[in-house]
Amino acid sequence: MKLVRFGERGSEKPGVVGQDGLLRDLSEHVADIAGDALGDLDALKDIDIDSLPLVDQDVRIGACVGNIGKFICVGLNYSDHAAEAGMTVPPEPIIFTKYNSAICGPNDPIIIPRGSEKTDWEVELAVVIGKTAKYVSEDEALDCVAGYAICNDVSERAYQTERSGQWVKGKSCDNFGPFGPWLVTPDEVGNIDSLDMWLDVNGERMQSGTTATMVYKVPYLISYLSQFFTLHPGDVISTGTPPGVGMGMTPPKYLKAGDIVTLGINGLGEQSQTCVDDE
Repeated sequence: MKLVRFGERGSEKPGVVGQDGLLRDLSEHVADIAGDALGDLDALKDIDIDSLPLVDQDVRIGACVGNIGKFICVGLNYSDHAAEAGMTVPPEPIIFTKYNSAICGPNDPIIIPRGSEKTDWEVELAVVIGKTAKYVSEDEALDCVAGYAICNDVSERAYQTERSGQWVKGKSCDNFGPFGPWLVTPDEVGNIDSLDMWLDVNGERMQSGTTATMVYKVPYLISYLSQFFTLHPGDVISTGTPPGVGMGMTPPKYLKAGDIVTLGINGLGEQSQTCVDDE
């Protein structure tokens, strides 16, 4: 299933995309694509999707999961991205977070913070937890997954690397976490270790990669994180990016107001964001 949340920010409703590609309203069957409902998505598969009310196809699409508890990100998790950054793959995953105020819809604007000169892009595979996970093994890990989605891990590199302290302040600016458009259930995703992923800026291909070069794979990441803290339904793990980020170019290239960022992952849909200056 391809699950969607649609409507004004903060008032999104649950929806589903049918085989015809049209968005339909799921409100009569589930309150939201969030929390404990993520552990019982199989119950939605018995619904006759074609009988559901159609939604205006021009409606705003929100983040594909609501009420996210933890938004966890993994750094330098692609061998080819680590190489372009001139850094070695860490002996254990680098973990940081995005604050929830960064999370937005897949097509909402990227807001460039005041004074920013190094706002960058990162297409990433995000994993959504659907079942409580604590001290799980790698063999058990995928049983805890509700589905997968696209995240653009927008990053302000000066805030991240030049202003001391933790990465989080360069990762958590408003609208630095476009998420969606769909939450795709595992049965429709296929092999998560061979998904093509890409990102364009103003129509020019910047990132072109595959999850095959991911160093720490999804089962390992879920197991690893669950040794430190409990993962709850609705928690999100964004698993890193392939090469082609602006910081790694010679000379570096960064986003400015008016730029259009388009990105996608095979089977998970596409995002498109216009960059705007913060007021």
